[in-house]
Amino acid sequence: MPEFCNVTTKDHVLTVKINRPERMNAVHPPANFELSNIFDDFARDDNLWVAVITGEGKAFCAGNDLRYQAEHGGIEIPPNGFGGLTSRFDLLKPVVAAVNGVAMGGGFEIALACDLIIASENAIFALPEPKVGLAALAGGMQRLPRQIGVKRALGMILTGRHVTAAEGKELGFVNEVFKHDELMEGTQRWVEMILECAPLSIQASKDVVYRSLSMSSLQDSMNESYDSVGRLMFSEDFVEGPRAFAEKRRPNWKGK
Repeated sequence: MPEFCNVTTKDHVLTVKINRPERMNAVHPPANFELSNIFDDFARDDNLWVAVITGEGKAFCAGNDLRYQAEHGGIEIPPNGFGGLTSRFDLLKPVVAAVNGVAMGGGFEIALACDLIIASENAIFALPEPKVGLAALAGGMQRLPRQIGVKRALGMILTGRHVTAAEGKELGFVNEVFKHDELMEGTQRWVEMILECAPLSIQASKDVVYRSLSMSSLQDSMNESYDSVGRLMFSEDFVEGPRAFAEKRRPNWKGK
């Protein structure tokens, strides 16, 4: 059983709640490896189609546990990155961050590594590492400019300033903001919209979007061969979708 997270599964959805509220859900090496194992299992489980990550208490994740690092020396991060997500580039299933409070440093980088960010009105985002002589080395300096543009990203990175959920939506890295006590309900609505779509269609779409971003040519990205698209086109769901549409019924997705 996980020690530093609460994990539940229901209706093809994995929900992971970081559970170190006494440290504002700051992640230390044992929690890092625990999260990595959780998302390894999620990637392997064909019955799980979407993941949600959030935090216990008033924080989403305050980043690396600097107090633990000072007490024990050094920092250890699994191959798949901080929180088991920031260097995980082969996960085609969507991951949604439900940011319930502070998302600082590595916590913000976990959220940026997710495919959607749904935020409580209480959420605060920042990459404050330069203020303590560090840098956002878990993808923050690479992902944020790609998601909101260089000037806007540097306005956060070079100052370490705090950004509210409302400003995050204006900047473009937050999808939607909800009242704090409606966050999980609002996140569930987004998850349900994803689940209305065929799982392999979602996975192929995510794969093509991210891989095409690394290509300088639009033509090359459209001519590229994507294994995920091949799996989709030879799947049962590729037949089921048009059939359900013609029969005026909801499709019965199988994810295969």
